[in-house]
Amino acid sequence: MKLSPTEENLMQYLWDAEKAFMKDLLEAYPDPKPAATTIATLLKRMTEKGFVGYKEYGNSREYYPLISKTDYFANHVNGLIKNFFNNSASQFASFFTTETNLSGQELDELKGIIEREIQKKKKP
Repeated sequence: MKLSPTEENLMQYLWDAEKAFMKDLLEAYPDPKPAATTIATLLKRMTEKGFVGYKEYGNSREYYPLISKTDYFANHVNGLIKNFFNNSASQFASFFTTETNLSGQELDELKGIIEREIQKKKKP
């Protein structure tokens, strides 16, 4: 399951805060801020989808993410690879390196990352 763009935006604030009450999340938005009812609806949907949990303190709820930003992003990227690149990480890497405006330095950095991962995989 995945979050809508509006839910992803709210989730970003929650990942940054690690835990927050609704008023804290509202304050994180730039002006014009969304209505409190909008944030409440988004939080309810995100809770139902299993992305957000909460603790109750009287009439207030403190919300927290149930999935890390890294895990969410990894699932998202793996879905892209599966659905658009025939489940081939090589096809994805080829597309990513040829169709984006990466500089030579950025490509060198990627090469270094890949070489380090290859060495990790070779160690018993």
